[in-house]
Amino acid sequence: MVRLTKIYTRTGDDGTSGLVDGSRRSKAHERFEVCGTLDETNATLGLARAYMHEDPSLSDVDDALGRVQNDLFDLGADLAMPSLPQDGSLPLRIVDTQVQRLELEMDHWNETLMPLTSFILPGGTFTASMLHLARTVCRRLERATVSLSQQPEEYVSPVAMQYINRLSDFLFVAARVCNRSTGDVLWVPGKHR
Repeated sequence: MVRLTKIYTRTGDDGTSGLVDGSRRSKAHERFEVCGTLDETNATLGLARAYMHEDPSLSDVDDALGRVQNDLFDLGADLAMPSLPQDGSLPLRIVDTQVQRLELEMDHWNETLMPLTSFILPGGTFTASMLHLARTVCRRLERATVSLSQQPEEYVSPVAMQYINRLSDFLFVAARVCNRSTGDVLWVPGKHR
């Protein structure tokens, strides 16, 4: 259980921050870049959700994004644990069922959408545009996480990598659902030559 009684601790005044395993690293370390980009993804989803309440037809998307936001805290705990604990305890990690839920929700939504015949431009309704923004931040998270995973002695859970990859697809489909009433904004190659 998390209990925060004081927001500042002063322990990071020296430019370091702590990880779940108790180790401290520079705030410029790649792992903190990953965690910060994850936080940015989650905050962008929160902004998108703030506008979804204006459209009751998006309640299923809002509910799904609420679950995703909670998952992203699980993912943060996962990514802030650079190794397996020495005491044999199991840290909080993203699990296969969380990845599968994203896939099931995407499949369900895709059944209600017209098949794509063109690439789509990131736009449309405000909520769709915010979800496209969240998708691009999530792709940056994925690039940073892949880079971290390729560093010697840096562990990243393979399921966490799958979740991040699937999440950007999920956000793309969710944006399309938010544009159902107005239609996707289609790319027209060479339209303004």
